[in-house]
Amino acid sequence: MREGIEQGIERGERSLVFRQLTRRVGEIPEALRSPLNMLPLQQLEALGEALLDFRTLA
Repeated sequence: MREGIEQGIERGERSLVFRQLTRRVGEIPEALRSPLNMLPLQQLEALGEALLDFRTLA
C-alpha cells in the first residue's frame, strides 16, 4: 500500500512539473520528455522549483 501511495505522489509531482514547464516555455519536445520522465522524485522536485526562473526551453 505504501508503495502505491509513493507512486501516486510521484505521478502527481511529475504531472505538475510537466504542466508548469509547458505553461512556462510551451510544448516540450519528445526528446526532452523521455529524460524528464526518468528523473527521480528528488530531482523532479528541484526542477519544479528551478523552472520558476526559466524564460525559454534552452
